[in-house]
Amino acid sequence: MSIKNESELIGMKKVSEVVALTLREMKNFARPGISTLELDAYGASILKDFGANSAPYLTYRFPGWTCISVGEEFCHGIPSSKKILKDGDLINIDVSAELNGFWSDNGASFVVGEDSRGHQKLVDASRNILDKAICRISGGVKISEIGSIIERESKKLGFKVIKNLTGHGIGRSLHEEPSEIANFKDKYNVNRFKRDSVVAIETFISTDSTLAVTSSDGWTMVGNKGGYMAQHEHTILITDKEPVILTKNNGIWD
Repeated sequence: MSIKNESELIGMKKVSEVVALTLREMKNFARPGISTLELDAYGASILKDFGANSAPYLTYRFPGWTCISVGEEFCHGIPSSKKILKDGDLINIDVSAELNGFWSDNGASFVVGEDSRGHQKLVDASRNILDKAICRISGGVKISEIGSIIERESKKLGFKVIKNLTGHGIGRSLHEEPSEIANFKDKYNVNRFKRDSVVAIETFISTDSTLAVTSSDGWTMVGNKGGYMAQHEHTILITDKEPVILTKNNGIWD
């Protein structure tokens, strides 16, 4: 989406504040002993209070209000009463929603309770690399350059990137052009970021895998070589200078 007037900017700010608040509150609510279905219901109640609609449900009829992935699940995890959070679990929550015709998307991986299984290094890498990538985005910058930054920084820390999960344009629907903002330097992508456009920038940082594959439930994705993955995501407005992080209040960098 390209922002053309003040009303469009206001619309994007409102929906982005909603998904950011929902993600932050879900992170705070997550704790050992609750199910991912309970966590999803809590997020659903926040979205409903704002009159917002679940983007994955509207777009794909996803069986949940939010995507909640635990352990070796990489993304698109289905909320379940049988999936009980345990101390030390690696969890990812992805919240995207529509409000008054505007759409926004954000996500975060974090450790539930104490880091007893050593996932925090992966989480920190994903979060910090997202920061470095976003700081380099402005109108005219090659999309492939951002992928190069993400891949290079990941390798420095001993991690890999998932090559078939990408960031994307957003605004009037969940996925728009540019359709692929990769986590690696895609030499075939010659497109550049455009000023006044809105995009969702995501990191997909992995311990072992380079591809995500769909599991038997038809939704949840796991690694082609196993291991764990951390994801962080912001919706941003691109300018000639530093981007405006529309979902900055989600607490990723707090």
